[in-house]
Amino acid sequence: MPDRRAEPENPPAKKYGHRVLALGDAAATVLFRAQIAPEVHARVRAFCAALAAARIEGVEEWAPAFGSATVWYDPDQIAFAELAARLAALAQAPGVETPEGALFEIPFCAESDFAPDLDEVARLKGLAPQDWLQKFGELTLEVFMLGFQPGFAYLGVLPEALSVPRLATPRPKIPAGSVAIADSMCAAYPYQSPGGWRLIGRTPAPLFDVTNNARPALLAPGDRVRWRAVSRAEFFALHGRCGAADFRVKE
Repeated sequence: MPDRRAEPENPPAKKYGHRVLALGDAAATVLFRAQIAPEVHARVRAFCAALAAARIEGVEEWAPAFGSATVWYDPDQIAFAELAARLAALAQAPGVETPEGALFEIPFCAESDFAPDLDEVARLKGLAPQDWLQKFGELTLEVFMLGFQPGFAYLGVLPEALSVPRLATPRPKIPAGSVAIADSMCAAYPYQSPGGWRLIGRTPAPLFDVTNNARPALLAPGDRVRWRAVSRAEFFALHGRCGAADFRVKE
């Protein structure tokens, strides 16, 4: 059993090249860079692929974020010092090739009450609402991470021509399925909740399905998303009558 009585301080970045931080007594965070950028996230995904291949005894699970990955472990099987050294070595090693994520084309309706912030978003960028939507629909956004709610996927990166800051005052209630933007990010709310992102539409897609044990969340880190504008009639025709597979694009 590892000796936990004298754990060293977090390994310095100079020694390991990446910061490995203790997160309580049963988790560690490997910090690559505090930045939201595709090239940084690619390094995070490569590290997670290498971690999966390494099969380190005592490591239980891990989750990627924008510029970091958190690893949960059993301290009775591996001490933090040993784990930190193993994680830092994986972070420094040539990245394991990571398969490209799935491509999804997800419908959303941007009509009237479904998109209460669309007119203001477009105005702030000097565009008509339809012009803003057209440019938005041309994007292919990457899923960086899941968080906030089960199945809440952070998508990016929005170009400066379309991005606007979040609301100064959050709404106390946002309907489930709302598609929203804040700064350079886009997301859709799986459940009703408070939120300060600007609402530009609503999707009928099932963002989180508790009955799907294999993959309850529609999206996963590394997946890509294209948003397809639909009419109100098509929204209600799709709502509750389609599953995750209906939105996955066969490449």
